[in-house]
Amino acid sequence: MRLLLAHKQKTSARVRFLRFPHGLCAFEALPALSSVLEDAPASRVETHPGLYLRSAEAQLGLDSGGLALEAEFSASVDTPEGPVQVRLATFTSIDPPFEAAEKLGGRFIAITEARSDLNKISPAEMELLRQAYTVLMG
Repeated sequence: MRLLLAHKQKTSARVRFLRFPHGLCAFEALPALSSVLEDAPASRVETHPGLYLRSAEAQLGLDSGGLALEAEFSASVDTPEGPVQVRLATFTSIDPPFEAAEKLGGRFIAITEARSDLNKISPAEMELLRQAYTVLMG
């Protein structure tokens, strides 16, 4: 499983995604040749996403509850190693945790910045970003 991490400003609805040095998926890049599946494969047993949220909070140095799962977002990505589930989590703080991102070599970007960074962001991640943005803007 991979996570997309985003922050949505409560007052302005400004959405920013945490971009890592390797791409947008925390904490491991999607393999080359990955593509987002339009129809997810049949249900299978998966690890509960809450475990990934707690692990992500620990890696970012956040308190418990620093991330919340966006239940409306779930995507499957076809990779050379098999399908990978991607979920969306949002930061619960008023402002994005810029220092936590910087410690991991990451930074927060708007969707428009991702479009100008196509040489570093894969087409699969761009599609995931588009789908996540649609869910966040509801």
